[in-house]
Amino acid sequence: MKIGVFDSGVGGLSVANAIRQAMPSVEVVLREDRRHVPYGNRSPQEILGFVVPIFQELVDENCQAIVVACNTVTTTLIDELRQRFSLPLVAIEPMVKPAAELSASKVIAVCATPTTLSSPRYAQLKAEYAQDLKVLEPDCSDWAFMIETQNPDRQKIEARINEVLTAGADVIVLACTHYHWIEKEIKELTAGRAEVLQPEPAVIEQLKRVLARL
Repeated sequence: MKIGVFDSGVGGLSVANAIRQAMPSVEVVLREDRRHVPYGNRSPQEILGFVVPIFQELVDENCQAIVVACNTVTTTLIDELRQRFSLPLVAIEPMVKPAAELSASKVIAVCATPTTLSSPRYAQLKAEYAQDLKVLEPDCSDWAFMIETQNPDRQKIEARINEVLTAGADVIVLACTHYHWIEKEIKELTAGRAEVLQPEPAVIEQLKRVLARL
């Protein structure tokens, strides 16, 4: 069994590693678009032009499913990509629903790229699951670049996390797979004051269900 994992950059490696650890019998083919990273400030149509040829490469390599390990791609393009490609696409998107269910303070924070935050799908998730919550959206627009270049500015990250904690957030959603690489630091900064969510465990369970049907 061979699956593809796609992300704009190094975030996909975190997802691929998690899949390999959980499903050692599956061959994982990772594709990253380092040439155009980060995607978070680009338009959906520009991103589509980057993504389609890469997905076609994964199809040509006989991947039986593709994990779309990029919230920006999922929230802006997943419907169009599913129309173009017949194999299953397992998509990562902001974990608004579980965050809403977990929150006792009724304040959550979503750390995401500008393109994800402005997408119709993200607006739909908030409308469906977070109507009675306050959703904070800190400025993380430079985080993906910092992580991609292996130069995370801890002071900047700490400022954003303290900002949402001060505003009452008790759940923080990491809605960009790049941010998985600083999950440990974010948990240290929250010091137990907030739950930090990222989607790798849920994606692995969904991937198992998809592959069982093939």
